[in-house]
Amino acid sequence: MKFPHPYSLKQIAELIGAIPVGHEDFRIEGINEIHVVEDGDIVFVDHPKYYSKALESKASVILINKKVDCPEGKALLISEDPFSDFNKITAHFSPFSVSHQAIARSAKIGEHTQIQPNVFIGNNVKIGKHCIIHSNVSIYDNVELGDHVQIHAGSVLGGDAFYYKNRPEYHDKLLSGGTIKIGDNVEIGALCTIDKGVSGVTSIGDGTKIDNQVQIGHDTSIGKKCLIASQTGIAGCVVIEDEVTIWGQVGIVSGLRIGAKAIILAQSGVSKNLKPNITYFGTPAEDVKKKYKELAYINRIPDILQKLKSLGV
Repeated sequence: MKFPHPYSLKQIAELIGAIPVGHEDFRIEGINEIHVVEDGDIVFVDHPKYYSKALESKASVILINKKVDCPEGKALLISEDPFSDFNKITAHFSPFSVSHQAIARSAKIGEHTQIQPNVFIGNNVKIGKHCIIHSNVSIYDNVELGDHVQIHAGSVLGGDAFYYKNRPEYHDKLLSGGTIKIGDNVEIGALCTIDKGVSGVTSIGDGTKIDNQVQIGHDTSIGKKCLIASQTGIAGCVVIEDEVTIWGQVGIVSGLRIGAKAIILAQSGVSKNLKPNITYFGTPAEDVKKKYKELAYINRIPDILQKLKSLGV
């Protein structure tokens, strides 16, 4: 998430009540999570396991809960609770904005786009040309759609990320200040839910087709010309390369990469990165040839046991 204009280290430190380490005029341009952080960004870290990763990342400023040596060319913000202070920054620069009408005045809708009854379109939404938005679709603030996009009834674009910190008394929610960007010629089925990025962008590439009842988590990137069938659940921060086919009821855990033109057969569970141009099946998902051999061996177990019994073993 980029700020409307650069801020100084001193300004951000005063905003959240943190201790700055570095020149007070050190330039800050935005905030981001570790997997999408860029030069000029703040990243937060609150667990020793990830200190090195954050300090060695592309981030220019590290919001951290321990006094450490500041890497050369970077700055620190020392905080008792980086998670909460990251939320303060998000809330300040991306506050919730109430809309008082079904289609916000700030929304921009392209020529020949058709909007069916009972659709909600939030603030600063951009919709391209020749789109069809069917009834009861909700498009939250700042979402962008390309040309020739069709969204079927009941789908929701721009819900918050499912991202919580487990505190002793409650689950503390990380605020979402990111957005969604949909390419051209994308079709999204009925009752789909696509979460916006925490601080970055959830994206769907040109020509991708999504079936009904599909969930796509925050900051996930889906490539061009993919096919995703019904009841698939994709967690946050997944990268799905071009021309991937995912059949029904597949589950994909967070932070994985699915290689181009991979095929994942129905009801598979994906728990590791998948290589391109291979068909996968099972839980955990494996090369379908290997998995079918395993199933064949399992099916032979009763016969093997019967033979052993007949031999008195």
